[in-house]
Amino acid sequence: MQCRLFFAALAAAVTLTFAQQAPDCNAFEKTCPSNKGNTNGHINYDLTQPLALNEWTTLGGAVVTGTDGAEFTIHKQGDAPTIVTDYYIFYGEVSVEMKASPGTGIVSAVYMLSDANDEIDWEALGGSTDKLQSNYYGKGDNSEDYDRWTWEMVTTPQEVFHKYAWIWSKEKLSWAIDGTVVRTVNYADAKDGTRFPQTPMRVRIGIWAGGDPSRIKATIDWAGGKTDYSKAPFTMYVKSVEIINYTPAESYVYSDKSGSSDSIGINGAVSAGEASTSTSSTIPTTSDTASLASSSTVLSTTASFATSSPAKSGNSTTVDIAIPPSSATDLSSSLSSLGVSGSSSNSFSSASSPLMTSSAEPQSTMLGSNLTSARSVTTVSSASNPGIGAVTSATSSFNSANTSGSGYVALLIVVLILRFIRIWIWVICLST
Repeated sequence: MQCRLFFAALAAAVTLTFAQQAPDCNAFEKTCPSNKGNTNGHINYDLTQPLALNEWTTLGGAVVTGTDGAEFTIHKQGDAPTIVTDYYIFYGEVSVEMKASPGTGIVSAVYMLSDANDEIDWEALGGSTDKLQSNYYGKGDNSEDYDRWTWEMVTTPQEVFHKYAWIWSKEKLSWAIDGTVVRTVNYADAKDGTRFPQTPMRVRIGIWAGGDPSRIKATIDWAGGKTDYSKAPFTMYVKSVEIINYTPAESYVYSDKSGSSDSIGINGAVSAGEASTSTSSTIPTTSDTASLASSSTVLSTTASFATSSPAKSGNSTTVDIAIPPSSATDLSSSLSSLGVSGSSSNSFSSASSPLMTSSAEPQSTMLGSNLTSARSVTTVSSASNPGIGAVTSATSSFNSANTSGSGYVALLIVVLILRFIRIWIWVICLST
């Protein structure tokens, strides 16, 4: 019994340690370079056009466009195409018009992530035909038994386009579907604000196989089961993206390591009256292109790696992530992955949050208020910086693939250490 309890504690510690991965620069560990901003306060991306991704970086596979918008497709094991804005926003609104991918274990994800590991998520599972998941993290803290996520009801997300939005202010964070707010978290609700997302973030969109057979059982169970790649391709579509930045600026910088909004300095701030609206649909791009078995126009591509997670640059390890709704499921699944007998896997249970009516909506441009409507409209006609190089894509459930060999070496070392500890403990137990 003591041995089993030891392994349970060890499994829990490993899961919690690796449940979230740090971005390229962890603002809690060192002084990071300033976060690039955007002086356009309101940007629209028409992703049915072949040149609309000028301000996005593509990772983990090619993204193509067609009449239904940008296509994120898993053709085989290892594909996980992802796009990331090359700039940050600091409070604002994001709306993504998406049709999720069908397929057991397939995850269509829209989320934001900061250097302080603040995170806001929408995730649709291929096997869930009437709901999708909302989630958030503050400072990467996942120690609250995963009670930050809820299921929101939506009609056939794999068959119909819906607009999934966030309205993110200093006071509250709301999730909306097709213009109706379905969930709101107030600042004080998140551990008195200490775990409320409050630092500049990038927008990230992509698809990945949570049901890949190589993943741990907890992740596969959460994703709805193992993915059968013989049924590929699996495709999610994104027709448009609208981004409103409440704090348009040239850049943002962390003045300390607190992860607080008060620590964020704003360089080259633009007032609401001066901020312009940008429509990005016909901007030339210099992204690398490649040919795919598709009639669509290729936007940009990177190498497809032999993992089933979205791409990540840098020297961090790639670690599987469990997202159970309770610590009991977390422990039992982690024990199974370590080969400890006698543990059982709990099935995931979920309940959707009650729908909120429009009367509960915060003041929002996307939802029809005039909060940020006093802006001049300017159509972008010349190319801006086409890319920023490798961009980290990391999320609690949106696993990252490492493009660096040193990451795999580090992961191998961790696995070997864990196996050695397991053998050593069993030897002690048997001898006693």
